[in-house]
Amino acid sequence: MDFANGDIVKILSSIWAQIEIFLNSMVLPSRLWQFGIIAACFALAHLGRIWLAPKVDDWGRRRELSTRQLRWLILLRKRLRGFLFIVFAWASVFVLEATKGFYSWRFLVVLAATLVTAWLVVGLVARLIRNALLRGIVRWGAWIWVTLYYLGLWDETVRLLNGTAVEFGDFRITAYGVLKALVLTTILLSVARIISGQTSARLRTNEDISPSMSELVIKVMQVLLYGAALFIGIKAVGFDLTGLAVLSGAIGVGLGFGLQKVVSNLVSGVIILLDKSIKPGDVISLGETFGWINSLGARYVSVVTRDGKEYLIPNEDLITGQVVNWSHSNEFVRIDLPFGTSYHDDPHLVRKLAVEAAQSVNRVLKNRPTVCHVTGFGNSSVDYLLRFWITDPVEGLTNVRGQVFLALWDTFKANGISIPFPQREVRVLEGSQLDLQQAPETHSENSPQEN
Repeated sequence: MDFANGDIVKILSSIWAQIEIFLNSMVLPSRLWQFGIIAACFALAHLGRIWLAPKVDDWGRRRELSTRQLRWLILLRKRLRGFLFIVFAWASVFVLEATKGFYSWRFLVVLAATLVTAWLVVGLVARLIRNALLRGIVRWGAWIWVTLYYLGLWDETVRLLNGTAVEFGDFRITAYGVLKALVLTTILLSVARIISGQTSARLRTNEDISPSMSELVIKVMQVLLYGAALFIGIKAVGFDLTGLAVLSGAIGVGLGFGLQKVVSNLVSGVIILLDKSIKPGDVISLGETFGWINSLGARYVSVVTRDGKEYLIPNEDLITGQVVNWSHSNEFVRIDLPFGTSYHDDPHLVRKLAVEAAQSVNRVLKNRPTVCHVTGFGNSSVDYLLRFWITDPVEGLTNVRGQVFLALWDTFKANGISIPFPQREVRVLEGSQLDLQQAPETHSENSPQEN
C-alpha cells in the first residue's frame, strides 16, 4: 500500500477539522433556528403526505393507466414526503431571503433543500436501471457523492482515495481510479442497455427488415456497446491494454480448446442469423421436439411446444442436424391422413365423401386441392390416403388431424360407409375330432374354485 508519503494523516486531520468547525457552528442561535425551520418543513411534509396520499390513490383508480404509468405513480407516491419537503424548504428559503434581517439564517435550510432535491433526483434517475443490484450500487454511490460534494468534503475525499494505492512494478492503481472506473463502467453499461433495448424493440417491429437480419444487427450492436463500455472502464483505471496482447493470445488458445462447444454454438448462431434458415415465429421439428421458435440466442434457440414446454436447443444441433422447418419458404403445410374402409363400400363414393369431410373443417384450405387416393388393398380394408393443406402449423397438427378424423367418422356414418377392423373366424370341419385329453378338466362341486 502506498499512502503518498504520509499525506493521508494530514488529509484526515483536515477533514476532522472541518467537521469540528461545522459542529461548533451548530450551537449558534441562528443555526438552531434553522434546525427548527428544517424540522417544521419535515413535519408539514409528513402531515401533507398523510392528507394527500389517499387523494393520489383515488386519482389513479379513476383513470385507466398503463403498467409503466402505474409504476411511476406508485414511485411518486412513495416519495411524496420528499417532494413536499422540497417545496416547503425552498419556500422557506424564499421567505428568508425576502425578509430583512433573516437573510443569514438560510444557509442550513438551503443545504437541506439542496441535498434532499439531489437525493430525490438520483433516486428517480436510478429507476431507469432495470437490474436491482446495479441500481442499488448506482443509487447509493450517487447519494454518497452528492452528500460529500455539497458538504464540501469531496476534494479531501479524492485526495484520501488517491493516496491509497497498490503498486505492481511501474503500474499504480489508486482507490479513486478503481472507484471512477466502476462508476464510469456502470453508467456506460446502463446507457448501453437502454440504447440496446430501445433499438431492439424498433428493429423487431420494423417490417422492412427480416427477423433474422434484425436479430443479427441486435447481437452485433450489443457486442459493440457492451465491449466499448468495458474497454473504456478498464482504460479509466489506467491499464495499458497493449501489454495484455500476448497474455490474451495465450488465454485465447486455452479457451479455444476448453470452450470448443461454446464457441461452436456462438459461430453456429451467427450462421443461422446470416443464412436465415430459421427465424422467430417459425414452426420447426427436431427429433421429438415440435414447436415454434420463441427467440434466437447467442448460444441456443428457444423453442416453445404446444404443451407449454420451452426447449433450449444448442445452435450447433440446428446446423448439423436435420431440422424440419414447416414455414421456411411459405406457410403452406400438407398433411397426409391414412384410413381404410370395407370392401363392400364403393371406392368412388368413399373418395368423394372423404374430400367433402376434410373441406368441412375450418382450418383446411379451400383454395388448395384436397385429394383422396386408393393406396392398396389390405387384409381387412381398402386403404386410402387423404391429403389436405393448412397455413397455421403453429396452432398444432394433431388437433387438425383429429378434427378431420371426426369429420370422416360423421360423414361415413351418415352415408353407411363402414370402417373395418381385424376379425378372425374359427371354423370346425366335419369329421374332425377334438383331443379330449387336452380339454380343460372339470371341477367337481366340492372342489375349491379359483378366484
